[in-house]
Amino acid sequence: MFSPNLKNYKIILASGSPRRQQFFKDLGLDFEIRLREIDEVYPEMLHSHQITDYLSELKGKAFDGSLAENEILITSDTIVWHENKALGKPKDVENAFEMLKSMSNATHQVVTSISFKTTEKVVTLHDDTAVTFAELTDEMIHYYIDNFQPFDKAGAYGIQDWIGLVGVKSINGSYTNVMGLPTHLVFEFFKNF
Repeated sequence: MFSPNLKNYKIILASGSPRRQQFFKDLGLDFEIRLREIDEVYPEMLHSHQITDYLSELKGKAFDGSLAENEILITSDTIVWHENKALGKPKDVENAFEMLKSMSNATHQVVTSISFKTTEKVVTLHDDTAVTFAELTDEMIHYYIDNFQPFDKAGAYGIQDWIGLVGVKSINGSYTNVMGLPTHLVFEFFKNF
């Protein structure tokens, strides 16, 4: 399924996300995990995929000088783009509530960028999915936050969680992108590597 050239390379996933790690396993990729801490700060004038492209590439820069010639590093970043601003991971319960309340009865974009870095070059791809929530009552939002603790998720929700089952009215685009990794882009990249 994947390019024969891939056999000569070691795949490094720079993500602590259990969802992204599971996607790589489900795709049948052999990989190892390497993590580096970075400050996820971006210039204010960036919008939508410019933000995720920037942060995905910034995460890769943390590995400058430490990649071997036969390694491919994969970094990624996801945001929710709503009302012309980026919603990252919520800081606390109040922030999570505000995010979910603002997306009630509205459509937002989930944007993910993936960077593939070797010692020679960086290729960054992104995907955009429109998600429409039905009306989310305060009671629903509190129940979700209390029971699912969505503080590690952009936009304060996981579509695979309870809130996705009861609150998502429609989705236009990649489901796996909303979960944090547009797997079709990963597959295409490694198929054509």
